[in-house]
Amino acid sequence: MKDRPNPGLNSRLTMLSDEKCRTIYDAALTIIAEIGMTVPHAEARDILVKGAGATVEGDDLVKIPRQAVDAARAGVPSMIDVFDRNAELAMELGGFNSYFGTGSDLMSIYDFETRERRPSVLADTGRMAHLCDGLPNIDFVMSAAHPHDIDAYASYLECFRAMVSNTTKPMVVTAAARDDIEVMWKIASAFRGGPEELRAKPYFIHYAEPVSPLQHAPEVLDKLLFCADWGIPVIYSAAPIAGATAPITHAGHIVQAVAESLFGVVIHQLRRPGSPLLTGMGPVKLDMNTVQALYNSAEYYTTYLGITEMAKWMDIPNWGYAGTSDSQCVDANAGIDITELTLLSMQAGSNLNHDIGYLDFGLTAAGELVVLTDELVSMNRRALEGIEVSEETLALDTIAAVGQGGDFLGQKHTKRHVRDLQWRPTILNRSTQKNWEAEGSPDATEKAHRKLLDIMSNHTPEPLSAEMKQTMDGLVDAYIAAGA
Repeated sequence: MKDRPNPGLNSRLTMLSDEKCRTIYDAALTIIAEIGMTVPHAEARDILVKGAGATVEGDDLVKIPRQAVDAARAGVPSMIDVFDRNAELAMELGGFNSYFGTGSDLMSIYDFETRERRPSVLADTGRMAHLCDGLPNIDFVMSAAHPHDIDAYASYLECFRAMVSNTTKPMVVTAAARDDIEVMWKIASAFRGGPEELRAKPYFIHYAEPVSPLQHAPEVLDKLLFCADWGIPVIYSAAPIAGATAPITHAGHIVQAVAESLFGVVIHQLRRPGSPLLTGMGPVKLDMNTVQALYNSAEYYTTYLGITEMAKWMDIPNWGYAGTSDSQCVDANAGIDITELTLLSMQAGSNLNHDIGYLDFGLTAAGELVVLTDELVSMNRRALEGIEVSEETLALDTIAAVGQGGDFLGQKHTKRHVRDLQWRPTILNRSTQKNWEAEGSPDATEKAHRKLLDIMSNHTPEPLSAEMKQTMDGLVDAYIAAGA
């Protein structure tokens, strides 16, 4: 396994007491058992009736007994290992380990060269994956773009191909239906040497979500069942909007999301007990003045910390957020937003944190924001890693040797530790005014842009083998040709 930063940090931030977590969980079970949810999927309903003793009212309103939810929750693995393209361990999702990556399906992007906003195209997915491949603190990739230049039915697989071709890092993928995720699975299985090898060393994670309030779409359930069958880690994260598709209160928002996610957990675990799954919530708030869904607000942060703590309490790996801003450009506003959310995620121990590079309420991507967030993650991994207390670090012998009025600059103890204990930024300013002016007086955004261009020019992602490329191209091209 390659060396990589230990993402399990020592500084913890909590929001809910054990009693509050229990109360929210019990309320979620009440929603599932007494209010119920719609399941317009005959196979899923049959699984719930036979395996959980669920009842069906009308055509598709399903209620699941509380004890069945308890049993399903207990069966979800508390740790999920995810591997890169080369089958090397890349992420250990669970506990308080925190990993970071981009988001998916953005409608616009700030062009890497012109720095002007434009509609995203397929090439942007590959370019963003290339950029992330060269950033050491970006742990996984998503598509980052909705490609306007190709047919919609082909977009998920084309984005998958672009990511696989431009980074070895693991992926979180979206898919329209079971058919295209099955092609992704076939490609990844071929890379690993077979389906069971892929089950043992998963390469990608699928993102799926229920439909708030209290609904589970048939195509989503198709994908959920397929992932359970083949051991593909799946995120089943609700995305209710407070004040629109969920209660406006923090507790009501959280309890609905917990209920919607757990309902899917029961279906998933009944299909194949022990299959890997992550829970979560998009804690978006509706601004009643503008009718805009906010990614970065104080209320968003509070609810996000609450749902993250619920995942810890339930001992299920969680889906989280980092590096987003509601600003329209990479400015001080964006810097405040990405710093706040990323630090909160790390202190809460949120496991799989996506949407790095989001601007404009999740509509626009910026590569410079990804570069800046990579630096923030690096800095905070150092700041929050804890303090070692030992004979060596207490340094009593060195203090005695220096004595009164001396200095530590020439001591061997200082030389032994200076490299390990002084974090070096690549973007944040450490230059004197004279040196800064000599560099052209760049601000942080300009320095991030320069680093972006340097990575795109001088970093070369590890290419696919000819055999891998042939396998992937054959499967993707056949799928697209069949739908043309």
